[in-house]
Amino acid sequence: MNKTANRIVIIFLKNCIRMLSLLFAVSIISFALVSASPIDPVQQYIMGIGPVSEEQRAGIEAYWGVDKPPTVRYFSWLCALLHGDFGTSLLYRRPVIEIIAERFQNSFAMMLCAWIFSGIIGFSLGCVMGMNRDKWQDNVIRKLCCLLSSVPTFWLGLVLLLIFAVKLGWFPVGFSTPIGMRNNEVSIWQRLHHLALPALTLSLMSFSNIALHTRQKMIDVMNSSYILFARARGEDRWTLFARHGLRNTILPALTLQFASFAELFGGSVLAENVFSYPGLGSAVSAAGLNSDVPLLLGITLFSTLFVCVGNMIANLLYGIIDPKIREVGQ
Repeated sequence: MNKTANRIVIIFLKNCIRMLSLLFAVSIISFALVSASPIDPVQQYIMGIGPVSEEQRAGIEAYWGVDKPPTVRYFSWLCALLHGDFGTSLLYRRPVIEIIAERFQNSFAMMLCAWIFSGIIGFSLGCVMGMNRDKWQDNVIRKLCCLLSSVPTFWLGLVLLLIFAVKLGWFPVGFSTPIGMRNNEVSIWQRLHHLALPALTLSLMSFSNIALHTRQKMIDVMNSSYILFARARGEDRWTLFARHGLRNTILPALTLQFASFAELFGGSVLAENVFSYPGLGSAVSAAGLNSDVPLLLGITLFSTLFVCVGNMIANLLYGIIDPKIREVGQ
């Protein structure tokens, strides 16, 4: 037990070191890309407030620090970041950390629902395809997965929006709450009602990879030598699936499921814009279009942290699900 706990601590520390190194690298690359952007943030700001004099423009540049070299601006931003100051959003006129915390609640609810649905649906359909190789179930589901994996997220979102919101009227057209209601007046069912269609769009776009990967893994397991011996002992088809197939396919599916955090976050950007859902995806789009550098950099680092945490959780769960991994560490 102590050896297992020590191994978990070691894995956790290694992942923390890798995560910090990755965040540092992402901060450098992101800041370099933003600095190389042809869009002038000062000019974008001035266009929103009206004409200003040259002295006022120079004062804005000095206040934002854009008149300094990129290296000096990066280290100033990094020092403020280490003290917990993500800066102030130029678009919303609020601290970046407050906007991220507020928007992440909506995005996390949508991504969590889509993540759970895509994992359950993808793994279940993958097992069905693997157990019915080259039969009609396998052919139909495989073609559906290939079709959905090639469809753009925004197009699928628009189709679902037209069918279920405009034509049938089952779901609202957009937003996370009913228009004209305060947040403290909105019930949980109303929030879920607004959440359902964006989460469904996101889950339909992400379950295909899990289903196709699980199918191939199930086929490999069912063609293995120990399955041949189990058949010789007289085990039926569903016993083979429950005792051998399920156990040997759940770990690769879990790996792919946690690795899909980056895909979910990328898909949420398009889904939130289609459904006007106020999450991090819509915030990063607005920050990019309006050259809100502090907000854009803050969301970039936060999304990187979000993906790294998901991968770290997967690494820690490996030893719980697969006993062979625990034995290697002991």
